[in-house]
Amino acid sequence: MDVKTAFLNGFLKEELYMMQPEGFVDSKNANKVCKLQRSIYGLVQASRSWNIRFDEMIKAFGFTQTYGEACVYKKVSGSSVAFLLLYVDDILLMGNDIEFLESIKAYLNKCFSMKDLGEAAYILGIKIYRDRSRRLIGLSQSTYLDKILKKFNMDQSKKGFLPVLQGVQLSTAQCPTTAEDREKMSVIPYASAIGSIMYAMLCTRPDVNLAVSLVGRYQSNPGMEHWTAVKNILKYLKRTKDMFIVYGGDEELVVKGYVDASFDTDLDDSKSQTDTCIF
Repeated sequence: MDVKTAFLNGFLKEELYMMQPEGFVDSKNANKVCKLQRSIYGLVQASRSWNIRFDEMIKAFGFTQTYGEACVYKKVSGSSVAFLLLYVDDILLMGNDIEFLESIKAYLNKCFSMKDLGEAAYILGIKIYRDRSRRLIGLSQSTYLDKILKKFNMDQSKKGFLPVLQGVQLSTAQCPTTAEDREKMSVIPYASAIGSIMYAMLCTRPDVNLAVSLVGRYQSNPGMEHWTAVKNILKYLKRTKDMFIVYGGDEELVVKGYVDASFDTDLDDSKSQTDTCIF
């Protein structure tokens, strides 16, 4: 669901004034200004006031905020459970009872001007796949990965086999030591590439967790070897961009962890670290 003109719903605690909008000037009081009763787009407190208003309204309907994640709300009524996820003005609503969800939608429509976008297919650039017969949900970021590959000029590169090549070792000794080398690296979007990969890692691609943690250690002063390692991650993502993470299938929720104990993580001159990838 989408909230129309969401920021206009927030109430202001401060006393703010604005010039009369062009085309709506009162000719009898042309020298006067307007006192704002509600927030408008462009105010620094607009997003905050909207969030406070939504939080008050949704809690008044019986939702409770999830501890540790302020944008996730939960409501339980008997055997019916509903979860509401808020991202600015976009709402993802899910639950185990259709009638219960419809009552929540009706309440939201009374509070705000809403647009029901139907069954969720995309959320924050993540494609949602469903297999209801097998109780499975799949999440894919192939479109997002295509964008970052193109952004960092890796869309025409060769496909990589592994996120970290065997035998490759990174260290601080590979960091630039001269002004000339640092100047060459200053035009390379090292931190930006890591940040872009990290979003995919956190959402659907935990398989690059170790690789990102390794290259992320050198963001303050990266060298060409470090940048080559980042490009290798992008090459791997190019080969595997159509893979997606799948949840469900089991009657009980079980978290399984896997680690390749044979992987050599001695990639720093001073110490050896062990990294674990959770899938």
